[in-house]
Amino acid sequence: MPDDMSRRTFLKQAGSVLAASTVGFPSVLLPNRDEKKLGVALCGLGSYAGGQLAPGLQRTEHCELRGIVTGSPEKIPRWQQRYDIPDSNVYSYETLPDIANNDDLDVVYIVTPTGVHARDAIKAAEAGKHVWCEKPMAMDVEECQAVIDAAEANGVQLTVGYRLQHEPNNRSVMRYAAEETYGAVQEVKTGAGYNGAHPDPDDWRRDAGLGGGALYDMGVYPINAARYATSMKPVAVTGRTWSEREEMYSEVPEFAEFTLEFPGGVVAKGETSFGKSTNYLDVTYADGWCRLRPFQSYSGVQGRTSDGIRLRPSGRDQQARQMDHDARAIRNGDPPLVPGEEGRADIRIVRAIMESDRKGGARIEF
Repeated sequence: MPDDMSRRTFLKQAGSVLAASTVGFPSVLLPNRDEKKLGVALCGLGSYAGGQLAPGLQRTEHCELRGIVTGSPEKIPRWQQRYDIPDSNVYSYETLPDIANNDDLDVVYIVTPTGVHARDAIKAAEAGKHVWCEKPMAMDVEECQAVIDAAEANGVQLTVGYRLQHEPNNRSVMRYAAEETYGAVQEVKTGAGYNGAHPDPDDWRRDAGLGGGALYDMGVYPINAARYATSMKPVAVTGRTWSEREEMYSEVPEFAEFTLEFPGGVVAKGETSFGKSTNYLDVTYADGWCRLRPFQSYSGVQGRTSDGIRLRPSGRDQQARQMDHDARAIRNGDPPLVPGEEGRADIRIVRAIMESDRKGGARIEF
Protein backbone atom coordinates (compact mmCIF):
# COMPACT_ATOMS: atom_id res chain seq x y z
CA MET A 1 0.00 0.00 0.00
CA PRO A 2 1.50 3.40 -0.93
CA ASP A 3 2.57 5.40 2.10
CA ASP A 4 0.58 8.44 1.01
CA MET A 5 -2.74 6.55 0.72
CA SER A 6 -4.87 6.50 3.89
CA ARG A 7 -6.45 3.28 5.10
CA ARG A 8 -9.86 4.89 4.55
CA THR A 9 -9.09 5.66 0.88
CA PHE A 10 -7.62 2.23 0.34
CA LEU A 11 -10.62 0.47 1.83
CA LYS A 12 -13.13 2.62 0.02
CA GLN A 13 -11.50 1.88 -3.33
CA ALA A 14 -10.54 -1.73 -2.78
CA GLY A 15 -12.86 -3.08 -0.08
CA SER A 16 -15.22 -4.76 -2.52
CA VAL A 17 -12.40 -6.36 -4.51
CA LEU A 18 -10.63 -7.63 -1.40
CA ALA A 19 -13.80 -9.08 0.06
CA ALA A 20 -14.73 -10.90 -3.11
CA SER A 21 -11.25 -12.08 -4.03
CA THR A 22 -10.74 -14.21 -0.94
CA VAL A 23 -14.07 -16.03 -0.96
CA GLY A 24 -13.40 -19.67 -1.70
CA PHE A 25 -9.61 -19.46 -1.30
CA PRO A 26 -7.97 -22.50 0.31
CA SER A 27 -7.78 -22.15 4.08
CA VAL A 28 -4.00 -22.19 3.93
CA LEU A 29 -4.16 -18.62 2.59
CA LEU A 30 -6.24 -17.36 5.51
CA PRO A 31 -6.01 -17.66 9.30
CA ASN A 32 -7.48 -20.88 10.62
CA ARG A 33 -11.18 -20.44 11.39
CA ASP A 34 -13.58 -22.57 13.38
CA GLU A 35 -16.24 -23.32 10.78
CA LYS A 36 -18.75 -24.10 13.52
CA LYS A 37 -18.57 -20.55 14.84
CA LEU A 38 -20.36 -17.56 13.35
CA GLY A 39 -18.08 -14.80 12.10
CA VAL A 40 -18.78 -11.41 13.71
CA ALA A 41 -17.75 -8.00 12.41
CA LEU A 42 -17.75 -5.12 14.90
CA CYS A 43 -19.08 -1.93 13.30
CA GLY A 44 -17.60 0.95 15.28
CA LEU A 45 -14.36 0.60 17.24
CA GLY A 46 -14.98 2.80 20.26
CA SER A 47 -14.41 2.05 23.92
CA TYR A 48 -17.22 -0.47 24.31
CA ALA A 49 -16.18 -2.45 21.24
CA GLY A 50 -12.53 -2.45 22.31
CA GLY A 51 -12.98 -2.84 26.03
CA GLN A 52 -15.90 -5.26 26.25
CA LEU A 53 -17.10 -6.82 23.01
CA ALA A 54 -13.78 -7.76 21.41
CA PRO A 55 -12.48 -9.36 24.64
CA GLY A 56 -15.85 -11.04 25.07
CA LEU A 57 -15.57 -12.58 21.62
CA GLN A 58 -12.36 -14.27 22.75
CA ARG A 59 -14.42 -16.21 25.30
CA THR A 60 -17.41 -17.20 23.19
CA GLU A 61 -18.15 -20.75 22.07
CA HIS A 62 -20.50 -20.11 19.16
CA CYS A 63 -19.12 -16.99 17.48
CA GLU A 64 -15.81 -15.21 17.00
CA LEU A 65 -14.40 -11.86 15.94
CA ARG A 66 -13.44 -11.94 12.26
CA GLY A 67 -14.03 -8.46 10.90
CA ILE A 68 -14.17 -4.73 11.64
CA VAL A 69 -15.98 -1.72 10.20
CA THR A 70 -14.59 1.70 11.06
CA GLY A 71 -14.32 5.31 10.00
CA SER A 72 -10.95 5.65 11.73
CA PRO A 73 -8.22 4.15 9.54
CA GLU A 74 -5.58 4.77 12.20
CA LYS A 75 -7.25 2.10 14.37
CA ILE A 76 -7.06 -0.63 11.73
CA PRO A 77 -3.46 -1.87 12.13
CA ARG A 78 -3.78 -2.35 15.88
CA TRP A 79 -7.03 -4.26 15.57
CA GLN A 80 -5.70 -6.41 12.74
CA GLN A 81 -2.57 -7.30 14.64
CA ARG A 82 -4.30 -7.99 17.93
CA TYR A 83 -7.17 -10.06 16.53
CA ASP A 84 -5.63 -11.55 13.38
CA ILE A 85 -8.08 -9.85 11.03
CA PRO A 86 -7.21 -10.01 7.31
CA ASP A 87 -7.60 -7.03 4.97
CA SER A 88 -10.47 -8.87 3.29
CA ASN A 89 -12.53 -8.49 6.47
CA VAL A 90 -11.88 -4.76 7.02
CA TYR A 91 -14.51 -2.25 5.89
CA SER A 92 -15.25 1.44 6.13
CA TYR A 93 -18.77 2.73 6.72
CA GLU A 94 -18.91 3.55 3.01
CA THR A 95 -17.91 0.03 1.92
CA LEU A 96 -20.09 -1.75 4.49
CA PRO A 97 -22.57 -2.88 1.78
CA ASP A 98 -19.72 -4.85 0.17
CA ILE A 99 -19.80 -7.20 3.14
CA ALA A 100 -22.56 -9.00 1.21
CA ASN A 101 -19.78 -10.65 -0.84
CA ASN A 102 -17.95 -12.01 2.20
CA ASP A 103 -19.03 -15.47 3.37
CA ASP A 104 -16.55 -15.35 6.25
CA LEU A 105 -18.79 -12.88 8.09
CA ASP A 106 -22.26 -13.79 9.33
CA VAL A 107 -23.10 -11.04 11.82
CA VAL A 108 -22.53 -7.29 12.01
CA TYR A 109 -22.60 -5.91 15.56
CA ILE A 110 -23.53 -2.21 15.42
CA VAL A 111 -21.54 -0.28 18.04
CA THR A 112 -21.52 3.17 16.47
CA PRO A 113 -23.17 6.17 18.18
CA THR A 114 -26.94 5.86 18.53
CA GLY A 115 -27.60 8.54 15.93
CA VAL A 116 -26.22 6.32 13.16
CA HIS A 117 -27.40 2.91 14.41
CA ALA A 118 -30.25 2.79 11.92
CA ARG A 119 -27.99 3.76 9.01
CA ASP A 120 -25.49 1.01 9.72
CA ALA A 121 -27.98 -1.65 10.81
CA ILE A 122 -30.02 -1.24 7.64
CA LYS A 123 -26.88 -1.48 5.48
CA ALA A 124 -25.87 -4.68 7.24
CA ALA A 125 -29.33 -6.22 6.91
CA GLU A 126 -29.54 -5.32 3.25
CA ALA A 127 -26.17 -7.02 2.79
CA GLY A 128 -27.77 -10.22 4.09
CA LYS A 129 -25.98 -10.24 7.45
CA HIS A 130 -27.58 -10.82 10.83
CA VAL A 131 -27.68 -7.66 12.91
CA TRP A 132 -26.78 -7.25 16.57
CA CYS A 133 -27.52 -3.64 17.47
CA GLU A 134 -26.17 -2.09 20.64
CA LYS A 135 -28.60 -0.24 22.90
CA PRO A 136 -30.28 2.18 22.58
CA MET A 137 -31.59 0.81 19.31
CA ALA A 138 -32.06 4.09 17.42
CA MET A 139 -33.13 7.71 17.76
CA ASP A 140 -36.89 7.30 17.43
CA VAL A 141 -39.63 4.74 16.85
CA GLU A 142 -39.59 5.30 13.10
CA GLU A 143 -35.89 4.47 12.86
CA CYS A 144 -36.38 1.38 15.02
CA GLN A 145 -39.19 0.21 12.77
CA ALA A 146 -37.07 0.80 9.66
CA VAL A 147 -34.37 -1.49 11.09
CA ILE A 148 -36.95 -4.15 11.98
CA ASP A 149 -38.43 -3.94 8.48
CA ALA A 150 -34.99 -4.22 6.85
CA ALA A 151 -34.17 -7.36 8.85
CA GLU A 152 -37.50 -8.97 8.01
CA ALA A 153 -37.27 -8.05 4.32
CA ASN A 154 -33.81 -9.62 4.04
CA GLY A 155 -34.47 -12.72 6.13
CA VAL A 156 -31.85 -11.94 8.80
CA GLN A 157 -32.08 -11.99 12.55
CA LEU A 158 -32.11 -8.76 14.53
CA THR A 159 -31.36 -8.49 18.23
CA VAL A 160 -30.64 -5.59 20.58
CA GLY A 161 -27.60 -5.70 22.88
CA TYR A 162 -29.40 -5.66 26.22
CA ARG A 163 -26.80 -7.72 28.05
CA LEU A 164 -28.77 -7.58 31.31
CA GLN A 165 -31.58 -9.65 29.83
CA HIS A 166 -28.97 -12.43 29.55
CA GLU A 167 -27.48 -11.88 33.02
CA PRO A 168 -28.63 -14.55 35.54
CA ASN A 169 -29.67 -12.30 38.44
CA ASN A 170 -31.64 -9.92 36.24
CA ARG A 171 -33.25 -12.98 34.69
CA SER A 172 -34.26 -14.07 38.18
CA VAL A 173 -36.06 -10.74 38.58
CA MET A 174 -37.84 -11.38 35.30
CA ARG A 175 -38.86 -14.83 36.52
CA TYR A 176 -40.15 -13.52 39.86
CA ALA A 177 -42.53 -11.22 37.98
CA ALA A 178 -43.68 -13.81 35.46
CA GLU A 179 -44.25 -16.53 38.08
CA GLU A 180 -45.33 -14.18 40.90
CA THR A 181 -42.84 -15.86 43.20
CA TYR A 182 -43.43 -13.19 45.85
CA GLY A 183 -46.89 -12.20 44.69
CA ALA A 184 -47.85 -9.53 42.21
CA VAL A 185 -45.48 -6.64 41.54
CA GLN A 186 -46.51 -3.46 43.34
CA GLU A 187 -43.65 -1.01 42.80
CA VAL A 188 -40.27 -0.69 41.08
CA LYS A 189 -37.49 1.77 41.81
CA THR A 190 -34.45 1.74 39.57
CA GLY A 191 -31.52 3.91 38.54
CA ALA A 192 -28.48 3.78 36.30
CA GLY A 193 -25.92 6.53 36.04
CA TYR A 194 -22.42 7.61 36.84
CA ASN A 195 -20.68 10.65 38.23
CA GLY A 196 -18.47 11.53 35.30
CA ALA A 197 -17.79 14.05 32.59
CA HIS A 198 -17.27 14.32 28.83
CA PRO A 199 -14.93 17.30 28.43
CA ASP A 200 -14.14 16.70 24.75
CA PRO A 201 -16.47 18.96 22.71
CA ASP A 202 -16.51 16.31 19.98
CA ASP A 203 -17.69 13.52 22.30
CA TRP A 204 -20.88 12.08 20.79
CA ARG A 205 -22.43 11.92 24.28
CA ARG A 206 -22.68 15.72 24.15
CA ASP A 207 -24.28 15.71 20.69
CA ALA A 208 -28.09 15.60 20.51
CA GLY A 209 -28.02 14.49 16.88
CA LEU A 210 -25.91 11.44 17.71
CA GLY A 211 -28.04 10.33 20.64
CA GLY A 212 -26.02 11.90 23.41
CA GLY A 213 -27.23 12.67 26.90
CA ALA A 214 -27.94 10.54 29.93
CA LEU A 215 -31.50 9.62 28.91
CA TYR A 216 -30.45 7.81 25.73
CA ASP A 217 -27.07 6.54 26.87
CA MET A 218 -27.93 5.28 30.38
CA GLY A 219 -31.66 5.82 30.72
CA VAL A 220 -32.61 2.77 28.70
CA TYR A 221 -31.21 0.59 31.50
CA PRO A 222 -33.82 1.61 34.10
CA ILE A 223 -36.52 1.88 31.42
CA ASN A 224 -35.86 -1.66 30.22
CA ALA A 225 -35.53 -2.90 33.81
CA ALA A 226 -38.88 -1.39 34.77
CA ARG A 227 -40.51 -3.26 31.92
CA TYR A 228 -38.92 -6.66 32.57
CA ALA A 229 -39.23 -6.35 36.37
CA THR A 230 -43.00 -5.93 36.02
CA SER A 231 -43.51 -8.15 32.97
CA MET A 232 -46.06 -5.58 31.82
CA LYS A 233 -46.47 -2.88 29.20
CA PRO A 234 -46.67 0.69 30.53
CA VAL A 235 -49.78 2.76 29.96
CA ALA A 236 -48.35 6.22 30.67
CA VAL A 237 -45.23 8.14 31.69
CA THR A 238 -44.25 11.48 33.18
CA GLY A 239 -40.69 12.74 33.21
CA ARG A 240 -38.27 15.59 33.34
CA THR A 241 -34.72 16.19 32.12
CA TRP A 242 -32.15 18.82 33.02
CA SER A 243 -28.47 19.71 33.09
CA GLU A 244 -26.42 21.25 35.88
CA ARG A 245 -23.18 21.59 33.92
CA GLU A 246 -24.59 23.61 31.04
CA GLU A 247 -21.12 24.33 29.68
CA MET A 248 -20.79 20.62 28.93
CA TYR A 249 -24.37 19.44 28.42
CA SER A 250 -26.13 22.35 26.75
CA GLU A 251 -27.52 20.21 23.92
CA VAL A 252 -28.42 17.09 25.90
CA PRO A 253 -29.74 16.28 29.39
CA GLU A 254 -27.25 15.45 32.12
CA PHE A 255 -30.05 14.10 34.34
CA ALA A 256 -33.46 12.52 33.84
CA GLU A 257 -36.23 11.21 36.09
CA PHE A 258 -39.40 9.40 35.09
CA THR A 259 -42.44 7.63 36.48
CA LEU A 260 -43.92 4.80 34.46
CA GLU A 261 -47.49 3.70 35.11
CA PHE A 262 -48.53 0.10 34.50
CA PRO A 263 -51.91 -1.64 34.65
CA GLY A 264 -53.39 -2.21 38.11
CA GLY A 265 -51.79 0.87 39.62
CA VAL A 266 -48.24 -0.49 39.49
CA VAL A 267 -45.65 2.31 39.33
CA ALA A 268 -41.97 2.34 38.38
CA LYS A 269 -39.80 5.31 39.33
CA GLY A 270 -36.50 5.66 37.47
CA GLU A 271 -33.51 7.96 37.32
CA THR A 272 -30.40 8.31 35.21
CA SER A 273 -27.49 10.75 35.02
CA PHE A 274 -23.98 11.67 33.99
CA GLY A 275 -23.48 13.51 37.28
CA LYS A 276 -24.59 11.04 39.96
CA SER A 277 -23.68 7.40 40.55
CA THR A 278 -26.78 5.21 40.70
CA ASN A 279 -26.99 1.48 40.09
CA TYR A 280 -29.97 -0.29 41.63
CA LEU A 281 -33.13 -2.24 40.90
CA ASP A 282 -35.58 -2.57 43.80
CA VAL A 283 -38.84 -4.46 43.28
CA THR A 284 -41.63 -4.65 45.85
CA TYR A 285 -44.16 -7.46 45.56
CA ALA A 286 -47.37 -8.19 47.46
CA ASP A 287 -45.56 -10.76 49.62
CA GLY A 288 -41.92 -9.72 49.57
CA TRP A 289 -39.18 -7.86 47.74
CA CYS A 290 -36.01 -8.23 45.68
CA ARG A 291 -33.02 -5.89 45.50
CA LEU A 292 -30.20 -5.87 42.97
CA ARG A 293 -27.26 -3.60 43.84
CA PRO A 294 -25.50 -3.18 41.51
CA PHE A 295 -27.89 -4.27 38.78
CA GLN A 296 -26.21 -3.09 35.56
CA SER A 297 -22.44 -3.16 36.11
CA TYR A 298 -20.30 -5.19 33.72
CA SER A 299 -19.52 -7.54 36.62
CA GLY A 300 -20.57 -8.10 40.22
CA VAL A 301 -24.35 -7.89 39.69
CA GLN A 302 -25.81 -9.24 42.92
CA GLY A 303 -28.75 -8.97 45.26
CA ARG A 304 -31.03 -10.55 47.78
CA THR A 305 -34.68 -11.28 48.41
CA SER A 306 -37.02 -10.86 51.35
CA ASP A 307 -36.85 -14.57 52.22
CA GLY A 308 -33.06 -14.51 52.56
CA ILE A 309 -31.98 -15.76 49.12
CA ARG A 310 -28.63 -14.32 48.03
CA LEU A 311 -28.30 -13.63 44.34
CA ARG A 312 -24.56 -14.07 44.05
CA PRO A 313 -22.36 -12.27 41.51
CA SER A 314 -22.59 -14.02 38.17
CA GLY A 315 -19.10 -13.39 36.79
CA ARG A 316 -17.45 -11.13 34.24
CA ASP A 317 -18.67 -12.67 31.00
CA GLN A 318 -21.89 -10.75 30.38
CA GLN A 319 -21.03 -9.82 26.80
CA ALA A 320 -19.77 -13.32 25.96
CA ARG A 321 -22.95 -14.85 27.38
CA GLN A 322 -25.11 -12.40 25.43
CA MET A 323 -23.34 -13.02 22.12
CA ASP A 324 -23.34 -16.81 22.57
CA HIS A 325 -27.08 -16.76 23.27
CA ASP A 326 -27.65 -14.72 20.13
CA ALA A 327 -25.35 -16.91 18.02
CA ARG A 328 -27.13 -20.06 19.15
CA ALA A 329 -30.47 -18.53 18.25
CA ILE A 330 -29.20 -17.91 14.71
CA ARG A 331 -27.72 -21.40 14.44
CA ASN A 332 -30.88 -23.07 15.72
CA GLY A 333 -33.33 -20.84 13.88
CA ASP A 334 -34.85 -19.73 17.19
CA PRO A 335 -36.21 -16.27 17.99
CA PRO A 336 -33.62 -14.06 19.70
CA LEU A 337 -33.97 -13.41 23.41
CA VAL A 338 -34.09 -9.62 22.81
CA PRO A 339 -35.68 -8.85 19.42
CA GLY A 340 -35.86 -5.46 17.78
CA GLU A 341 -39.31 -4.87 19.20
CA GLU A 342 -37.71 -4.63 22.66
CA GLY A 343 -35.49 -1.79 21.55
CA ARG A 344 -38.41 -0.05 19.85
CA ALA A 345 -40.53 -0.24 23.03
CA ASP A 346 -37.85 1.50 25.08
CA ILE A 347 -37.27 4.24 22.52
CA ARG A 348 -41.00 4.94 22.52
CA ILE A 349 -40.68 5.57 26.27
CA VAL A 350 -37.55 7.71 25.83
CA ARG A 351 -39.35 9.93 23.35
CA ALA A 352 -42.41 10.14 25.62
CA ILE A 353 -40.23 11.26 28.55
CA MET A 354 -38.79 13.98 26.32
CA GLU A 355 -42.31 15.03 25.30
CA SER A 356 -43.42 15.10 28.94
CA ASP A 357 -40.48 17.33 29.81
CA ARG A 358 -41.25 19.72 26.95
CA LYS A 359 -44.86 19.93 28.22
CA GLY A 360 -43.88 20.72 31.80
CA GLY A 361 -44.17 17.20 33.16
CA ALA A 362 -47.43 16.31 31.44
CA ARG A 363 -48.69 12.73 31.60
CA ILE A 364 -48.11 11.02 28.26
CA GLU A 365 -50.27 8.00 27.49
CA PHE A 366 -49.20 5.12 25.26
